[in-house]
Amino acid sequence: MSTIRFSALQEILNRTAIKVQENEKRSVLFGKNVFNKHAMQQYLTRAAYESVMNAIEKGTRIDRKIADQVAVSMKDWAIAKGATHYTHWFQPLTGATAEKHDAFFESINGSLAMEKFDGEQLVQQEPDASSFPNGGIRNTFEARGYTAWDPTSPAFIYETTLCIPTIFVSYTGEALDNKTPLLRALQAIDTHATAVCKYFDKNATKVNATLGWEQEYFLIDEALAHSRQDILMTGRTLLGHIPAKGQQLDDHYFGSIPTRAMSFMQDLEQECMLLGIPVKTRHNEVAPNQFELAPIFEEVNLAVDHNSLLMDVMQKVSRRHHFKVLFHEKPFVGINGSGKHNNWSLSTPNGTNLLSPGKTPMKNLQFLTFFVNTIKAVQENEELLRASIASASNDHRLGANEAPPAIISVFIGSQLSRVLDELENVTKGKLSPQEKTDLKLNIIGKIPEILLDNTDRNRTSAFAFTGNKFEFRAVGSSANCAKPMTVLNTIVAKQLKEFKLEVDALIEGKNLKKDEAIFNVLREYIKASKNIRFEGDGYGKAWEKEAQKRGLSNNKTTPEALGVKISKPAIDLFQEMNVMNAVELQARYEISLEEYTMHLQIESRVLGDMARNHIVPTAINYQNTLLENTKNLKEIFGDDYKTIAKEQIEFIMVISKHITEINALTLKMINERKKANKLEGLNSAKAYCNKVKPFFEQIRYHCDKLETMVDDNLWPLTKYRELLFTR
Repeated sequence: MSTIRFSALQEILNRTAIKVQENEKRSVLFGKNVFNKHAMQQYLTRAAYESVMNAIEKGTRIDRKIADQVAVSMKDWAIAKGATHYTHWFQPLTGATAEKHDAFFESINGSLAMEKFDGEQLVQQEPDASSFPNGGIRNTFEARGYTAWDPTSPAFIYETTLCIPTIFVSYTGEALDNKTPLLRALQAIDTHATAVCKYFDKNATKVNATLGWEQEYFLIDEALAHSRQDILMTGRTLLGHIPAKGQQLDDHYFGSIPTRAMSFMQDLEQECMLLGIPVKTRHNEVAPNQFELAPIFEEVNLAVDHNSLLMDVMQKVSRRHHFKVLFHEKPFVGINGSGKHNNWSLSTPNGTNLLSPGKTPMKNLQFLTFFVNTIKAVQENEELLRASIASASNDHRLGANEAPPAIISVFIGSQLSRVLDELENVTKGKLSPQEKTDLKLNIIGKIPEILLDNTDRNRTSAFAFTGNKFEFRAVGSSANCAKPMTVLNTIVAKQLKEFKLEVDALIEGKNLKKDEAIFNVLREYIKASKNIRFEGDGYGKAWEKEAQKRGLSNNKTTPEALGVKISKPAIDLFQEMNVMNAVELQARYEISLEEYTMHLQIESRVLGDMARNHIVPTAINYQNTLLENTKNLKEIFGDDYKTIAKEQIEFIMVISKHITEINALTLKMINERKKANKLEGLNSAKAYCNKVKPFFEQIRYHCDKLETMVDDNLWPLTKYRELLFTR
């Protein structure tokens, strides 16, 4: 049987299997391919199960003998489901996921074989770390790196491979991945949020940070995508004239999902259910061929793993439907880009949301404590938050169309603003009985009236409170959520630590009651964090001027934004919270700079190639056709041809002008690129940002003008109207 026929048959079998599964309820399918609590209870001994659960819930170590039991049970479970290989699945600093597959197969004396997987293989592996970004943590010729099992994120089967989520560290122990710092940040927020939570519940033992991401993406016909060198190489269109119809009619947003896209979504959701990814929402987004998928909230570490897994699964499923998924933040000019809003909150194991108003003054005081501390943390560290979402691709999106600007501000709505304004005027020091009553009944007691959706949404705010969570809207669609989540949980943990110290000092030193001490500290925090709060239009020039007066940063480009990562306050912060040391921070700074530079270098090279090898020759070819036409007119009409062919001659001159400009600008861009390539680190990134990148729009302008002039049959690139309006 030929390879083509076999592939077609395999696809039919796969689709048939999926159709069979579609007849099952989602609740039945959910987590079938995950070694979750239910699977562990079936396959593990009670001692092994309790050991794993203690590791998940309390952070205790798993004994190696227990690890052997878990490994054997995990292998048996996986093989029973058709798995043949296993891999340590990790998230290196490339922003993607990584995996090296090993078979369960083990030979015995060269003549027999068995399936083997033990605790040593489960707990730790040693993949080659030489080709992953390290930012100077290790030498290129030193390849040793270790992956270590993360039991807090359950193993899962994808296709025929058992995937074991792991951290990835160097031989000397520094984190080479995105998961390790995230886990440390989550430990910090748990420790300090729980300590503050005890003011309101003495029995509090744990606080979890939760995340609900919203993944936006574009679906493009695979064949058309493959006709565009820029899409394949850079993930976005470097050239392309805006079509007459884009998103101006608002007819795509929340509209009927196209049949072909729906088929992809249904297939994807089946895969997600089996993998335990709790996807719930799907809809058309604003731009043509743009869509969104969102899950139910989960603990942050698991949510990050699920989003990273989802992006990989989306690429694979899209190929079955002859689509290409674009995660780039701004793949098309003139229409909305794609983000990945990170909805963040804090909760206790019993399901109490610490950022949700309660029904009693005490519960509302608890809400205000975590609410105000989060705002204060953002006020003190807004540049770090901006740096956490900085990338070459997200720079295109921030401030464009519906995306928030590069200025980090907090939107809380008019009602909560009034509550904070009233709290700001609370008497300093001890409160009289009348003041306590007024505070609890007339200010704190009113908070339950603020319903979940009783505040409008400000789409221009980078960090908005939306009822019972904060929505970090500035995160880009291609980003790994671990980066912003590491920063956010670290800064809030640090803020809660300082809050408790200040409250305890007032209780012990000033002999204040607990509530009075909390009110006093919150009042000062409300005053100190006023500058970060903004309820207006974040797109206006007026806000830029106002933000500057308030002392807020406006780092519009990645090279500007990244510097804070290695500032002394940032290093002190991350080291104090045991999240990252100076070496790890320096490494991430250098990797981010290099990644930015490489992205712009690739885009520059692709653009130069397309302009000189595709656009200019096509324009000259069309120009020759016009010249031939003019020549024929001269032969027929003699000297009168100048009048008859006036428009053709002017047309030829305009084309010549655009060709000349393209060639001249491309040459200048290449020369600036050569200069930038001789520089290193920040200097190279700045040169690409300020000297090379400006040529992109200039070259594009002339190329896009030619697109409107050259015969459509000759134009070498698939146009926007074809990419965005295929079904």
